[in-house]
Amino acid sequence: MAKIKPSKGAPYARILGVGGYRPTRVVPNEVILETIDSSDEWIRSRSGIETRHWANDEETVAAMSIEASGKAIADAGISAGQIGGVIVSTVSHFKQTPAVATEIADKLGTAKAAAFDISAGCAGFGYGLTLAKGMIVEGSAEYVLVIGVERLSDLTDLEDRATAFLFGDGAGAVVVGPAQEPAIGPTVWGSEGDKSETIKQTVPWTDYRSGEVAKFPAITQEGQAVFRWAVFEMAKVAKEALDAAGISAEDLDVFIPHQANERIIDSMVKTLKLPESVTVARDVRTTGNTSAASIPLAMERLLATGEAKSGDTALVIGFGAGLVYAATVVTLP
Repeated sequence: MAKIKPSKGAPYARILGVGGYRPTRVVPNEVILETIDSSDEWIRSRSGIETRHWANDEETVAAMSIEASGKAIADAGISAGQIGGVIVSTVSHFKQTPAVATEIADKLGTAKAAAFDISAGCAGFGYGLTLAKGMIVEGSAEYVLVIGVERLSDLTDLEDRATAFLFGDGAGAVVVGPAQEPAIGPTVWGSEGDKSETIKQTVPWTDYRSGEVAKFPAITQEGQAVFRWAVFEMAKVAKEALDAAGISAEDLDVFIPHQANERIIDSMVKTLKLPESVTVARDVRTTGNTSAASIPLAMERLLATGEAKSGDTALVIGFGAGLVYAATVVTLP
């Protein structure tokens, strides 16, 4: 019996560069109030959101991803030709096939990189990061581009008072590459499919195509159920990720949770008993909920503003539709 040659990858992997892209159009709460019965004060108190970005016709899922990826590649100090894998997490690319990752890989100028899309909602960045780490350690790629990108304005029902104010558009990307010491911790991830009805698309595409419904499908959610799950269950997952990495809350420099809702963020900070010295990402205030893009966008902003610095230890956690989740501890690029 022939023996298969073992893979020769790097001992560890780390994030080497980060980039983000926010659409040029900034949408304040006043615009949202044109179609729902609410107030700016109510939106801010319930979510923390003041503005969000919405894409124009030219700011496609691919175009935003390419902009963010170019910045991440430059930040990592490598060339696009060195990228061996492109992983895109999105729920708002409306072509079932081919994967938008293949278009992005080609336009960036990668050397025929492996390219694929994943659908893991707001946990998608964590899923992609875990896959990239595995590819590098296994040896199938030296550098992997992980992109979280959404055009959720296309899936927003502007008459739905519970969700109309939540969603924004944008793309965030990181380059993951080889490391000589641990810089991406073990991932704590999973799913709770019995709660899948709490965040979902209103109707299947086939119902819209057949004319059974006249209204274009949108994302809807049971706000209170999602809030309770995120606050109580995801704080436990975050603690598991800290334990898996062998560190405590006191060892953290930065906390980058999915930017779903500032009340959820505040509750998680309290439950985890994070010290005041820990920098907490609050990109949700001006970017809204961008699902898979929210963590890399928040990471990029913290580094750009100097609120976080290279080498900081950060806890990242994403959670959303499915319900799915993924948490890990990383060293910032």
